[in-house]
Order: sequence, then C-alpha cells, then structure tokens
Amino acid sequence: QVQLVESGGGLVQPGGSLKLSCAASGIIVDINFLSWYRQAPGKQRELVASLTPFRTTYYADSVKGRFIISKDDFKNTVYLQMNSLKPEDTGVYYCNVRESGPGGSEYWGQGTQVTVSS
Repeated sequence: QVQLVESGGGLVQPGGSLKLSCAASGIIVDINFLSWYRQAPGKQRELVASLTPFRTTYYADSVKGRFIISKDDFKNTVYLQMNSLKPEDTGVYYCNVRESGPGGSEYWGQGTQVTVSS
C-alpha cells in the first residue's frame, strides 16, 4: 500500500522560509514523477513544482527562483524548500507521485497547511 505523508507546514511571516517533506512508503521516489501542488482557499489545486526521474525540474512562474524541489533517495522522501514566502503562497500543499510506466497510478498525500501572514 502506497502512503505519502507530508510534514513541515505551519505559520510563517512574509519573507520567511519553510521546508516541506513528503515521506513515501510502498513506492520508490527515485524512478517516478514527483510533484508538489497547492490549493488556496476558494481556488483550484495548482501545480507548484515537479521533478522527473531524469532529474529535470519544472516550477510554476509564481515560485521560480524561490522554491526548490528535491529528493533523498535513501530516505525515500521528497522535499519542497520554500524561500521568500509571500501571503499568496498560503494554501494546503500536497505531495504527488505518479508512476513512470505506461498507465501508471497516481498517489496523493493528505496535505499540509502553509500560512504566510504577519
């Protein structure tokens, strides 16, 4: 059974930093597509950052230069380092792992709340 458990969310002032973690079990992060999504109140869930098995990355324009997606293969964990946080970064952040094979399944974590406010 695949489980993704996020942690690291919380309340932070504008300009601050947070590092989110997504601990995976039942699936190997190294060979699959890894992503972080977020959902702000009243808005649709949006893709924030992705990391492919080929080590290429994607970032939404709104977070480029501020967020970094990474992984630790030994710990089987995905991270999202968030710097220079803004109030508009507030939302629930979700970890997503999509299997790289044809017709691969997709898995979601339960989400972790990030609130950027003074």
